[in-house]
Amino acid sequence: MTITEHIAAVRREMAEAARESGRSERDIILVGASKMNDAAACQEAIAAGVDALGENRVQEMTAKLAQNAYGGAPLHFIGHLQRNKVRQVVGKAALIQSIGSEALLREVEKEAARQQLVQDILLEVNIGGEEAKSGFAPEETEAAAVLARELPHVRVRGLMTIPPVETVPHGNLVYFEKMHRLYVDINGKIYDNELEYISMGMSGDFADAIRAGSNMVRVGTAIFGARDYTK
Repeated sequence: MTITEHIAAVRREMAEAARESGRSERDIILVGASKMNDAAACQEAIAAGVDALGENRVQEMTAKLAQNAYGGAPLHFIGHLQRNKVRQVVGKAALIQSIGSEALLREVEKEAARQQLVQDILLEVNIGGEEAKSGFAPEETEAAAVLARELPHVRVRGLMTIPPVETVPHGNLVYFEKMHRLYVDINGKIYDNELEYISMGMSGDFADAIRAGSNMVRVGTAIFGARDYTK
């Protein structure tokens, strides 16, 4: 199957899950996770109708920007962002989805102020409490949201999470449901229900994420095929 055919299949599954949650497919944003795929693949995905492309690695993102890989669609940064690489991402990505610590939040604010712009971000939540993953603990997220709202050069657009790896089918539903409750709570208490995005769900579980309330999914393998990590 081609990238175009894969996207059509993903869209069909998104539409079914959206209907089951009382929404339309148009309510869900499809981010093509384009790590390890070249500029031509990115352009094919854009032509086939992804809503945005998401990159995990700063060096790869920078190289592909120079090739105009993302022309025609917003660019999101969805991977772990080191503080010493913030300067390369702020002002380049329309949305940084992976702001998972106070130190990183303040670094993005500092760089955005230097560039005299407002950077859109999502606060990343470590919903499974995994030691190896970045992100705010669920109980820390409210304080992070309060801090972020006071920073003049960042704008929080919502929350993002990467749950633990599934061990049984639909095993992440419990995490998605917990994340959705947290999103609703923070949106109502701190942001006057002005947040727009809850980004959760990837190739193996995006339908469950949508059923649990996600309105932004990050899909890589199901669009671009399996990645070759031997290269």
